[in-house]
Amino acid sequence: MVTKKEIEQKEEKQEEQLRKIRTPRRNDGEMFGIVTQRMGGTQIKVLCEDGKERNCRIPGKMKKRTWMRDRDVVIIKLWDFQPDKADIVWRYIGFQTEHLKRNGYLNKLPV
Repeated sequence: MVTKKEIEQKEEKQEEQLRKIRTPRRNDGEMFGIVTQRMGGTQIKVLCEDGKERNCRIPGKMKKRTWMRDRDVVIIKLWDFQPDKADIVWRYIGFQTEHLKRNGYLNKLPV
């Protein structure tokens, strides 16, 4: 049975995570995207804010720690030398995605 104190602690933790929520650094070539298809291994197709679908990869430091699913909201960083490919740098969890929707960050995405 869940106590009232545990519920309050969980809500406080979520509020703290919302204060620390990461947004894309536009001047570094980052943008929001939605995972559309997992290609196997570290390859994923992502529908980006600008309307393009890009092949993205999960870098080594995220590979074993973060599991991607279809319809996940992510931040990608475009490659400088090949802009039709990118790296995934961040994945949002459920309540963070809802917060981004409410505040209008995901207006350009078909979420």
